[in-house]
Amino acid sequence: MKITLKDGSVKEYAKEMSVYEIALDISEGLARAACAGEVDGKVVDLRTMVSGDCALNILTANDTEGLRTVRHTTSHVLAEAVKRVFPEAKLAIGPSIDTGFYYDFEHEPFSREDLDKLEAEMKKIIKEGNKLEKFTLPRQEAIQYMEEKGEPYKVELIRDLPEDAVISFYSQGDFVDLCAGPHLMSTKGIKAFKLISSSGAYWRGKSENTMLQRIYGTAFNKKEELEEYLAYLADIKNRDHNKLGREMELFTTVDVIGQGLPLLMPKGAKMIQTMQRWIEDEEEKWGYVRTKTPLMAKSDLYKISGHWDHYKEGMFVLGDEEVEKEVFALRPMTCPFQYYVYKASQKSYRDLPLRYGETSTLFRNEDSGEMHGLTRVRQFTISEGHLIVRPDQMVEEFKGCLALARHCLQTLGVEEDVTYRLSKWDPNNKEKYIGDESVWEETQGSIRKVLQELEIPFFEEEGEAAFYGPKVDIQAKNVYGKEDTMITIQWDAVLAEQFDMYYIDQNGEKQRPYIIHRTSMGCYERTLAWLIEKYAGKFPTWLCPEQVRVLPISEKYAEYAAKVEKELKDNGILATTDGRSEKIGYKIRETRLAKVPYMLVVGQKEEEEGLVSVRSRFAGDEGQKTLDEFIAQITKEIRTKERRQEVPQEEAK
Repeated sequence: MKITLKDGSVKEYAKEMSVYEIALDISEGLARAACAGEVDGKVVDLRTMVSGDCALNILTANDTEGLRTVRHTTSHVLAEAVKRVFPEAKLAIGPSIDTGFYYDFEHEPFSREDLDKLEAEMKKIIKEGNKLEKFTLPRQEAIQYMEEKGEPYKVELIRDLPEDAVISFYSQGDFVDLCAGPHLMSTKGIKAFKLISSSGAYWRGKSENTMLQRIYGTAFNKKEELEEYLAYLADIKNRDHNKLGREMELFTTVDVIGQGLPLLMPKGAKMIQTMQRWIEDEEEKWGYVRTKTPLMAKSDLYKISGHWDHYKEGMFVLGDEEVEKEVFALRPMTCPFQYYVYKASQKSYRDLPLRYGETSTLFRNEDSGEMHGLTRVRQFTISEGHLIVRPDQMVEEFKGCLALARHCLQTLGVEEDVTYRLSKWDPNNKEKYIGDESVWEETQGSIRKVLQELEIPFFEEEGEAAFYGPKVDIQAKNVYGKEDTMITIQWDAVLAEQFDMYYIDQNGEKQRPYIIHRTSMGCYERTLAWLIEKYAGKFPTWLCPEQVRVLPISEKYAEYAAKVEKELKDNGILATTDGRSEKIGYKIRETRLAKVPYMLVVGQKEEEEGLVSVRSRFAGDEGQKTLDEFIAQITKEIRTKERRQEVPQEEAK
């Protein structure tokens, strides 16, 4: 048989060989580094036998799939360690993931001390250097084997496989686990690992199932790579909006109020207010008119729109339909309300497009396992809008919505952090949607063409459309890599008929308009979370809830400090004074830790000459300026929404 290697060279063998044996024949060094193989593009175990002509690539930890194999093997070592330290624990699943691996166990929650004990045991197992050996059993024997070991989750997994399936296992010493592989040849191949954290996770991701305990870990080929990754984790932990937002007193949560119902504290509320005023003013420049509609409606409204049939489980329903004549629900969206604003008077073709904008508070009954900080909540406020347009206006108006969204992203400084998704219907699950197949295909094609014309890179995904139309979702990842939708722009060719919306065309005939559902910036709470993590709390000056802090050198200059603060506030600058009888060095450090963009130090010379000594996050000591000069500088920075470049802290001292 002829084996074509990655470099194009060909090896010939007279008999079948395992991938590992071929690697060993090439070189002992390659065999030592080998983690898995790739035969004709398919990743396989090193133990896989090759019996015919093929293209073969030997994968090491420098390859993505090779590193996955290292991590998968490390998850098995973790499972063995858990069974040694906590014999009563039951094994569930333990795959590799992009950032490392995890393993789920039925057990009491694991503490950090428990993880440290498990790490120590894992090091012992790795040092023992047991070989990983693969064996298979028929399905029924495999079930019996795992039943005898007292592993009910493994039994359930095997029972889900076909009757004629041959089930594979890997052993390492006395420990055996159900697994399809691939794996390293022995535990000695694990060079550097760390258990990161533990948390609860429902078996198979379903809330009706048992809550298991998931241990997350990671593994690398070199200690230096692991240390670099751990430093990265420390940085993102410090950026986590759930941690940093509370430390900065931007928001909090309270059990007696409820999960997914955050309280915005004064600083967080000020940031939301700043963004809201900016968006509302910006939308007016783009031709939007504002509406203000109720927070709830009768079920009748949602039955017309289709939400009652397609989205009721995600709504907060007030009352019982079987008992009460009128049942209300808190609104999960604003669109049907704005349709009735449109329908309040007859419209002609000359009135269109009509662009309705509303700062909408919405309510969605999110699953408890899905909620997180400000990114997934049950009550939130959104920069929502609906455009009622003639069909011939649809493409240009859709482009305009994209342009506004991109302008907002650019202003916030996050335009490089997003991806664009064309969210389509699932043609294999048509009962989830309304409208004809031809309409779906046509509207999806129209959006695709718009994105292509604008040269916006995008990817497509089935099953992510709303039940009444396809959309562009602008996606961003949080510090942990979880993706959320930040902005949505949706093409709707069906709901106008549901609500009997029409306009009079130039021939005096009734015509159905098209509708664009869109947000210009999306959910304010989610955007705040995004910005906390993006800037690690060091927001651009225009967004900061405290833009300047005045620091008198001593109490003697409190009166001048108060005068400076008043002048700043009179010019619309968010300023405070630290009048405490502390040393000025302490006040400066406190201000820096609070991430305030500017501090103005005032003492005798400043008072006598009407000056302020300016220190900033951006340039450190900026020297003395007249108060008027500083006010002119900062008001321009706020007005233009400039994002000044930060300097390292040691340079800012």
